[in-house]
Amino acid sequence: MYVVATAGHVDHGKSTLVQALTGMQPDRWEEERRRGLTIDLGFVWATLPSGRDVAFVDVPGHERFLANMLSGLAPVDVVVFVVAADEGWQQQSTDHLDACAALGVRHGLVVLTRADRADAAQIAATRARVRERLAPTELSDAPVVTVSAVTGEGLDEMRAALDEVLAGLPATDPEARVRVWLDRSFTIKGAGTVVTGTLSAGTLSEGDRLTLAARDGAREVAVRGLQSEEVQEGRVGPTNRVAVNLRGEDAAGIHRGDALLTPEAWWLTDTVDVGVVTGEGLADAPREVAAHIGTAELNAGLRRLDDAHARLTLPRKLPLTRGDRFVLRAPGDHAVLAGVEVLDVDPPELVGRGASRRRAAELPGLNLAAEVARRGAVRAATLETMGWRVPGEAPAGVERRDGWLIDSGSLKRWAKELGEAVAGADRMNPGVARKAAVDLLGLPAGGLLDAAVAAAGLALRDGRVVDPARTVDLGAAEESVAQIEEWLGEEPFRAPEADELADLRLGARELAAAEKAGRIIRIGPDRSVILLPDAPARAAEVLAGLPEPFTLSQARKALDTTRRIAVPLLEHMDTLGLTRREGNARRLR
Repeated sequence: MYVVATAGHVDHGKSTLVQALTGMQPDRWEEERRRGLTIDLGFVWATLPSGRDVAFVDVPGHERFLANMLSGLAPVDVVVFVVAADEGWQQQSTDHLDACAALGVRHGLVVLTRADRADAAQIAATRARVRERLAPTELSDAPVVTVSAVTGEGLDEMRAALDEVLAGLPATDPEARVRVWLDRSFTIKGAGTVVTGTLSAGTLSEGDRLTLAARDGAREVAVRGLQSEEVQEGRVGPTNRVAVNLRGEDAAGIHRGDALLTPEAWWLTDTVDVGVVTGEGLADAPREVAAHIGTAELNAGLRRLDDAHARLTLPRKLPLTRGDRFVLRAPGDHAVLAGVEVLDVDPPELVGRGASRRRAAELPGLNLAAEVARRGAVRAATLETMGWRVPGEAPAGVERRDGWLIDSGSLKRWAKELGEAVAGADRMNPGVARKAAVDLLGLPAGGLLDAAVAAAGLALRDGRVVDPARTVDLGAAEESVAQIEEWLGEEPFRAPEADELADLRLGARELAAAEKAGRIIRIGPDRSVILLPDAPARAAEVLAGLPEPFTLSQARKALDTTRRIAVPLLEHMDTLGLTRREGNARRLR
């Protein structure tokens, strides 16, 4: 399916035209039919001669309903721009063309309607005027056809021209992330809540779990069923008008301007930096504007950075991405103030004198390397949700590690700071604890510490960042530790008693340092049994002379030690895989 929106001045025959093409009445409300005036969006569809299926979003032309018009136009890429041949170009023609330009609509067809009311001179004059007004826009090459919905004149030509326009559209990606801006929400008896919108990319399937970005926040929803053109579907791809039946949702809690999203694929933001792409600029822009984003209309705070750039503060979070286009209006004004493009969905705070000016100077040159440098490090997936294209090969000044993009300058700074911290650590307890190192560097994630450690030429051991080339300095405890080593060298399984350690002035701090240095091991529930590092291997050699399986008592006697030492030693050997317990006995592995 292809989705096309109408545009054009009020009462120039947009609804009459699509009714003639489809045989369906686009005006849904009784008031619309009674007044002969489109107020809200209408949705109808038809099949073109080529077999292409096309859905029309019929929009109101009256200036009072500009917000509704923008809601219909914003999610689509193709416009049927209607100008009455007998009246010619009018004010809302200009307003609607400005809207098309602001939203970046590049594909379309111009239809001169009411040909039955105009003579040849009027039609020629209207055609010339249309060409003049379209010349500076993306629609300058749009074909122009003349029709009468009343007599049928030119309708076949219009269908053929529309077919040709649609044939030239770029392919849509069925694997892309989904963002459906909702334009209706209602309840169907027996089915529950149904929402509708235009699926411009990606695929929806029955049973999908999606994120609903609503006025009251984001929440998970489940797809109960799908329809397109009132036909039940198990799966719908782009581009399509789609009706989504949501399980367990209240229609009253879902509004136009909400969006259905692929979970965790979109950045939800209430602050964006934008650049002007159409309009007269922002020199005289008010501090509060009406922002038409997707199908939403919101009052937004505007902080002018310069005439071409601004920061917008929205009243709620929306799923926006770099490159999104939308319309700004002055409050109470029905004309387009400016069309803007989103440049940054997560901009930095503006702090200090001249911050606005500096930010305005930065925005035109934003690039991936600068964005990574601002953050120090950021996940590639996070950048992609913001709309950044992350290439397989990192740009200059950026390193890729385990899904992260790391700024080279930041990595060098982390390495320097970490090296200084390790160098200044306690000589008996060298290094810096892992958590303390993460906090010291202000890393966004603990996993980045590995990169900083490697860059600094350091190592992670036992939960601490250490200098592998630096030996532990036991200081005044050196002589006492050497004494322990001498004792255990002669009697490897006679661990020193508490009073002996006290006499040697070896407390917990000194023993921990000796263990870190690889001079001793501490075993047992309270780690009070002190042995040499080779004690388990030496014990295995002795126990190899016993018949298997052997008991604790047999092992204790063979090692010539006490139960206080034998029990934790054997348990430690179990842990090391040197012995295997069988009931109350053990075997060597």
